Amino acid sequence: MAQFIPPSYDVLEDKVIVITGGAMGIGASLVELLHSAGAHVFFGDVESVSGEALANRISSSSKSSQKLQFVKTNVADYASNLNLFETAFNACGRVDHAVSAAGIGEIGNIVSRALTLESVKEPPPMKVIDVNLIGPIYFARIASVYLRQGQSSNTSKLTDRSLALVSSVAGLFESPGLFVYGASKHGVIGLMRSLRRYFPTYEQPIRTNCICPWMTKTRLVSGIEEEWEAEGLPTNSPMDVAKIIAGALATPTLNGAALYVEGGRGWELESVMESGRPQWMGEKQAREFDRGQEVLGIGDGWTKK
Repeated sequence: MAQFIPPSYDVLEDKVIVITGGAMGIGASLVELLHSAGAHVFFGDVESVSGEALANRISSSSKSSQKLQFVKTNVADYASNLNLFETAFNACGRVDHAVSAAGIGEIGNIVSRALTLESVKEPPPMKVIDVNLIGPIYFARIASVYLRQGQSSNTSKLTDRSLALVSSVAGLFESPGLFVYGASKHGVIGLMRSLRRYFPTYEQPIRTNCICPWMTKTRLVSGIEEEWEAEGLPTNSPMDVAKIIAGALATPTLNGAALYVEGGRGWELESVMESGRPQWMGEKQAREFDRGQEVLGIGDGWTKK
């Protein structure tokens, strides 16, 4: 498994970056990091008090000229995502990178042992799906257009553009108790895998990567944090994860990666999974699968009829 070591963030200076989930936790750390690197940052969150406070704190302590703006954003609402991108584009004439970092934790237990023939008639809340999966799908669709704007007509002078989607270790492995959350985060990785060969075929290619943090000290882990630390298990700080995300934005050759973050360090998992496919899938099955993928190409055929 190859360790991912973030490069210098200098290449992000003067870049226009849109972020969701930027008011707290990992997103807030990313806002601070990118602003300190000289990027123009437009960040959204449903938590407007925290978002405004963060923007004011950074602006008041910085003498730099780059733009920083908070936009109240509900990622489960399409128009709200669109407004965030429009705000950045209207201010700067382009969007260079986009980061979908908004997310919420599990709500209740959809398969509780306490369910009865009567209580199971009530559908479970699906807000986790709306925020953690529908939100990134909306975000990726809108990003696919805005990341192609403001470029030179000379294709030899195209600048790097990328989309980063924050998933989770729960999107890679089983996570008992995180039934809906785990499904949503698996979906985010599925979205990245579907986009990573498609976006590079645009006249303005777009890179797509996933970041998959393990235990990170945010409000989402308050229920298990004490037991975790008692066992001496590795943890990430929000800034640890933010550095890996920023590294993905700053690496122009990185596309289609799932960056697992543990104890403040990142590892790329997708290349390992792909290279080992003949072993875990079987050599014959892997060859046949590759032939099938060649036939399917980038997937335009699925919706042509």
